[in-house]
Amino acid sequence: MTAEPEATRGAADAVPLRRRGEVLESAIFGATLRQLVTDGYARLTMEGVAAAAQTGKAALYRRWSSKEELVMDALRASLPPAGPAPDTGSLRGDLVEVVTRLRTAMFSESGAAVRAVMSELDHERAHAFLEIVLVRVVEPTTRLIAEVLSRGAARGEVRPAAVTPLVTDVVPALMLYRFKMCGGAPVRLDPEAIVDEVLLPMVRP
Repeated sequence: MTAEPEATRGAADAVPLRRRGEVLESAIFGATLRQLVTDGYARLTMEGVAAAAQTGKAALYRRWSSKEELVMDALRASLPPAGPAPDTGSLRGDLVEVVTRLRTAMFSESGAAVRAVMSELDHERAHAFLEIVLVRVVEPTTRLIAEVLSRGAARGEVRPAAVTPLVTDVVPALMLYRFKMCGGAPVRLDPEAIVDEVLLPMVRP
């Protein structure tokens, strides 16, 4: 009789770990993100996540009735917060910091998981996931840009009339467009170039 490969046997025979609360939830969310990045949304299963998190399926189904609910909660929990507005001492430095934070979020594991979901689902099914990205990433970023520009306007570095929702939307819109249409290579999302070539020329007096 041929012996079962060690790696396969180990995965199949993995004993669920005894964890509860936030520790278990963190392990489940981590396994969910990893499977989204490596396998995509369509191939992600509750059973696969449970095995990767070394827990039982029942632990997942007690909390989430479907993989859609699980993925949405995993994204909500893992997308990095925007944080407070930076104060580097210069308008340019503050704007570069905000754009850098956005790029970091886009290239994080949770950002890669979002891309995996959005690339597979049609617009209607992807709407709920898009709302999470807007609430957790895009809207906080536009608020930070507005705060930085308002401070700049008070110092005379920014035209007051330039501090508008249309202007604050430009950076997230540009980055999401380039990320989706141009392959998302990091060099295409250089924070300093975005600030120097796009945002500052739009707002300077």
